[in-house]
Amino acid sequence: MRTALITGVGRLEGIGYALAQRLAGEGYRLALQALEPDAPRVEGATHISADFTDPDAPGRVVAEAADALGHLDALVVNHTRSIRQGLGELTAEEIDTSLAINVRASLLLVQAFHARHDGRPGGRIVLMTSGQHRGPMAGELPYIAGKGALHQLTRSLADATAPKRITVNAVDPGATDTGWADEATYQWILEQEPFGRWGEASDAARLMAFLCSEDAGWVTGQVIVSSGGGP
Repeated sequence: MRTALITGVGRLEGIGYALAQRLAGEGYRLALQALEPDAPRVEGATHISADFTDPDAPGRVVAEAADALGHLDALVVNHTRSIRQGLGELTAEEIDTSLAINVRASLLLVQAFHARHDGRPGGRIVLMTSGQHRGPMAGELPYIAGKGALHQLTRSLADATAPKRITVNAVDPGATDTGWADEATYQWILEQEPFGRWGEASDAARLMAFLCSEDAGWVTGQVIVSSGGGP
């Protein structure tokens, strides 16, 4: 039975929760991290509350997940901090906090997962990036700095983990309707979507589940856009 640790499973509308439901349905045993202890629950999963501004939290989360599940086959780094700050609004505190959560914690999670993995077939790491490489996002500079870093790290992490036969890929899910957009933004994006709809959390979850699977063993070092052709 395969196992997975998914971070950022904090909202019913979120991609992390959709992925957790999908993997649970495929028979995975799961450990799910969230910031708040009262995050949505998935039956049978181990739930871990952790704040990734704490530099010790990533290692603790991986250790708790591995202890609970016995072994980790997959790590999905789904958590993020998304704050709207553009030029003229930037603060050193927000830049540091965003990079600590989105980059530092992600790297430490990968490092801890890699250290514990015994090289058995099927090791998988999935990162989450955004559309910063496909168009400007001038109002979200701390956020896209972190997502851009994960994008650039994907190929190098794939090389570093290859000796243990662990794949590393990143997913850009495009505009996904998880409740974050105001009405004007929602309508603007809807007008840009070739399929006439926003992405749904389940759209991203299908791709991420594939990347976690044994069938994805020959895919690594890739940043995959799954956006329905939209922004």
